[in-house]
Amino acid sequence: MVFGRQYWIWIWYGIFLLGMLGLIASVYWGRRTHFKNLEEIFRALGTILVSLGMVMLLRGIWVFLGQIMLVVALICFVVAFVQGRRAEAARAERPSGAHDEV
Repeated sequence: MVFGRQYWIWIWYGIFLLGMLGLIASVYWGRRTHFKNLEEIFRALGTILVSLGMVMLLRGIWVFLGQIMLVVALICFVVAFVQGRRAEAARAERPSGAHDEV
């Protein structure tokens, strides 16, 4: 039994909506920058998956699928971290006068 379970479910639904907004914004911006922002897209996907997985676990429905979603979300967050580090390293290697094309 989780204290305030219904409140936690609503909180995770709110986090899901934030993830959806982040994904929409990331894809919109990615189309303009030729998807150089892959870490943002993976981060938004991870947020969506973790929130849906937690709602499934809290409601007690499709528990195995919820656990799989949490593992896939963790993988998305790790991939986002790696992509962000690569992008940061690529920016550090460029000369100081070079700018990103938008």
